[in-house]
Amino acid sequence: MNRAQMRTSAFAAVAVLAGSVLAACGSGSGSAGGNTGGGDVESAKVAFLMPDLASTRYELQDKPLFEARMKELCPTCEVIYQNADSDAAKQQQQADSALAQGVKAIVLDPVDSAAAATIVKSAQSQQVPVIAYDRPIPATPADYYISFDNEKIGQMIAQSLVDHLKAEKAEGGILEVNGSPTDAAAGLIKKGIHSAVDPSGFKLLAEYDTPDWQPEKAQTWVSGQITQFKDQIVGVVAANDGTGGGSIAAFKAAGVKVPPVTGNDAEVAAAQRIIAGDQYNTISKPIKIVATASANVAWEFMQGKKPAGKTTLYNTPSELFVPTVVTKENIKEVLFDSGIMKAADVCAGDYAKGCDELGIK
Repeated sequence: MNRAQMRTSAFAAVAVLAGSVLAACGSGSGSAGGNTGGGDVESAKVAFLMPDLASTRYELQDKPLFEARMKELCPTCEVIYQNADSDAAKQQQQADSALAQGVKAIVLDPVDSAAAATIVKSAQSQQVPVIAYDRPIPATPADYYISFDNEKIGQMIAQSLVDHLKAEKAEGGILEVNGSPTDAAAGLIKKGIHSAVDPSGFKLLAEYDTPDWQPEKAQTWVSGQITQFKDQIVGVVAANDGTGGGSIAAFKAAGVKVPPVTGNDAEVAAAQRIIAGDQYNTISKPIKIVATASANVAWEFMQGKKPAGKTTLYNTPSELFVPTVVTKENIKEVLFDSGIMKAADVCAGDYAKGCDELGIK
């Protein structure tokens, strides 16, 4: 081979090598077609946008559990966490900021389910998939929806209360304290509550949609109902532990006996109220289940895959988990024996005696 032929052969080899490198860089771990993320995911970013601080779970459970699972799936990926503190406009700004930072997926628990449609459209226009978390986005389908079955939650807490009132031969009516009117999940819980209360034989004295799920607003409303209905109130169906706690506070402030009150979320404060006999039930929906599932789905999207749903809700591929009703009768087994809660976190001070009586150690 002469010198000219050698130079030609060398240039050809370099060209082939360069082409191979470019192809490898372009392929990453998946393609970016459609709303499926993709591209280089080794140092990718994913946004985890939560709705409020009224519920303690988002800071104490959802955020660290999601981050832990993402760390397992992709040690070099970055989670961009933001909490909108019940401000839909603020959440829109947080989503815009996440998109500007180049996130490969957004996990979104919307403050306002209707307003969140704008976030979905904006993200999808940039080929960034959106996983609706805990609360659905009915107007514009997200790419995936992960939650516990909210309608089932409403039915379960209300039916548990109705069954208890019937067993106690209670006579009177029920107050219904719903969640935020801008939260589609609250609407599903409300629907579930009505499915149990309406045919129960107990009169629905009044109901209230609690703005932003604020316990203080629930307390103020219930206080007014106590003044109006007095001892006619034999039970309160509250849509979550915060509104349940607000309802209980209203009865205590009025100096009257607290009737059975429901809840949902299995917060530590709710567990303490159940142990003390102030709250009748709550719902155990281990946050680790949905946080882990959403991280798994986000990671699939980030790799350019398109995960299939187990069911469909609001035209969105979905996975809905079934929770467990918790009362004093099963709180030890469901929350403590399972490891969801630790006695050391719940049984201090005034609650020590109640925990001892229930065998919680």
